[in-house]
Amino acid sequence: MKLSQLCRHLCFGLLPGAFALGMCAMPGQAAGKIKIVTATSDLAALAQEVGGDRVDVESIAKGYQDPHFVEAKPSYLLKLRRADLLVVVGLQLEIGWLPPLITQSGNSRIQVSGPGYLDASQFAEILEKPTGEVTRAQGDVHPYGNPHYWLDPENGRRVARGIADKLVELRSSDAAYFNQNFDSFSQLLTEASKKWLAEMEPYRGRKVITYHRSWPNFLKFFGLVTMGEIEPRPGIPPTPSHTLDLINMMKREHVSVILVEPYFDPKTPQSIARETGAQAVIMPPSVGGEKEITDYFKLFDYDLGLLIKAFQATK
Repeated sequence: MKLSQLCRHLCFGLLPGAFALGMCAMPGQAAGKIKIVTATSDLAALAQEVGGDRVDVESIAKGYQDPHFVEAKPSYLLKLRRADLLVVVGLQLEIGWLPPLITQSGNSRIQVSGPGYLDASQFAEILEKPTGEVTRAQGDVHPYGNPHYWLDPENGRRVARGIADKLVELRSSDAAYFNQNFDSFSQLLTEASKKWLAEMEPYRGRKVITYHRSWPNFLKFFGLVTMGEIEPRPGIPPTPSHTLDLINMMKREHVSVILVEPYFDPKTPQSIARETGAQAVIMPPSVGGEKEITDYFKLFDYDLGLLIKAFQATK
């Protein structure tokens, strides 16, 4: 019996389940898509850039969610159970929800020591690494540094390179494809970064405050200065005394823009804005934070558009 005839017989039920499906792959036939699950939508966007049409990418956290606090759902276990590759932000960003899901998935590939587990933080420039002992009295301080590193386009490039290398490791036959996708992404990012920096050049040195410490990498890249946070300590809700101190400082230092992530209560930022004449800007830090932010480039286009408008309104 010819191999093609054998495969037809197997596919029509002579052998059950996965064995039959595996046997029906003809010599030279392309392997299926690599199934990638990412912790956040930003990592999903970068994985899609380099993986192209040879990967299926799903994010657990949505762009409008606080990635520190994601409700663990049974449906996530199914995604993780099927994954060939899991990409995480790391630096304990997902520590409150992802580790139990990884363990319960039963997927050996994506366990921390497995070949399909990738901590993207290893590729990025990490800011705000604490020195000395870290305690709960300091709030939700990340002991290994600030995990919002994707908001620096250069870190986006570094992470994309790391993902591309992992995909090459998982499927060397597609190495040229993944490397070409990375090169194309990197070239587009270089051109986009030139445009973004030129747009922001008139505002270099401008002072802002933020709700949470989501923005250090973003502010550093675009030459902006942070003067504090609405949270008195990371993860701690604003208090009246801290809010009053912020208002006085903003008036004294002429701080006119407040950056607020969409998943925080806007009441306090809006109150501060009224007292100081500042603009409270609801600014998504992630792909998918608004429906029009559909990729990594659109995240910066959208946020910089909001920021420039706010700066122009508060000259």
